[in-house]
Amino acid sequence: MNRRGYGEFEMTFKIIPKSVLAEWFDALNRDYRVLGPKPKAGQFIFDEIQTIEDVDLEYPTTILPPKKVLLPTKEVLFSFDANESQFEPQIEAVPVIILGIHTCDMHAIALLDHVFSSGYPDQHYLARRTKTTLISIECLKPCSEHAFCKDTGTLSVTEEFDLHLTDLGEDYAVDIGSEKGELIMANAPGVREAEIDDYQRLETVMSQKWARFPYRLNFDVSELPSLLSVSYDSILWKILGTKCMGCGSCTVVCPTCYCFDVVDEIDFSLETGERIRVWDSCQLNMFATVADGHNFRESHGARVRHRFFRKGKYLASAYGQRGCVGCGRCAQACLAHITPIETFNELYRRQFLTVYEPRGTMP
Repeated sequence: MNRRGYGEFEMTFKIIPKSVLAEWFDALNRDYRVLGPKPKAGQFIFDEIQTIEDVDLEYPTTILPPKKVLLPTKEVLFSFDANESQFEPQIEAVPVIILGIHTCDMHAIALLDHVFSSGYPDQHYLARRTKTTLISIECLKPCSEHAFCKDTGTLSVTEEFDLHLTDLGEDYAVDIGSEKGELIMANAPGVREAEIDDYQRLETVMSQKWARFPYRLNFDVSELPSLLSVSYDSILWKILGTKCMGCGSCTVVCPTCYCFDVVDEIDFSLETGERIRVWDSCQLNMFATVADGHNFRESHGARVRHRFFRKGKYLASAYGQRGCVGCGRCAQACLAHITPIETFNELYRRQFLTVYEPRGTMP
């Protein structure tokens, strides 16, 4: 399947009128569990949608990323019976469509795919991923003042999706990225092949989009790993540590955080039970506590530093993909107003704009 970049459009698109979306959603709900951006208490969440009235494809961003569908906040890994020495994997995967995924979240899913299929593949994640169809949508304006997807290179997407929508006004241009996407479009009402004027409309939309997104970092993001390397002992981490509450909100809303804890829940009989995986956070005090009560990231500053290094350096080194996709959710969720844009720019200012920086200030 050919792909398109800015200014280069291959004849691989289809057009679906917005007037048939209600009918299309009804058809999808007959065969899939369909999730999409849904308003809730003035914000948006990915939730089940039954009709076109349930979904808002022009949403700014969601509280939690679509990661929650592929990696639930709590899931049973297996059940066990001590008397019978039986262990039964519990893998629940049903056909799901996630509709209206922003491009930054698509890059996050690509990273999670890499993580959970490398080394020791995670059968639970991969079972859900196989059953999940991803329908992404082109972002035509910034989500918030905290989003910096243009800097992180996640402003658009050319793969990973099964279908990709671009708003052309009365229609959507649809890029088909997989056999699953082809099957869905084959049964969609009112779909037609794109014509020359459709490509002209698409090129106009895409060219106008770029100027709406400002660069928010004061340096090229490719310099971020080296910037972090020379900033390991920066006093800024101690300053941020005095502000951080250690609540873990930033990691809860992050689309690429995947740290978890594993707990056993035992029946009162002490004979049967379940092993359960739950989300965890490197920002919580107990996360880095090991034998004899030693905590190797005891201070808030050390934990803040670890999170920013993981987002900007560690995951890139391990998987070749940055751990921050520029969605801005952590900045919106942080009660102490610690933001990646301000943090990275301040590190750059301190390291390269001749600001004296004391050393040896962090554990």
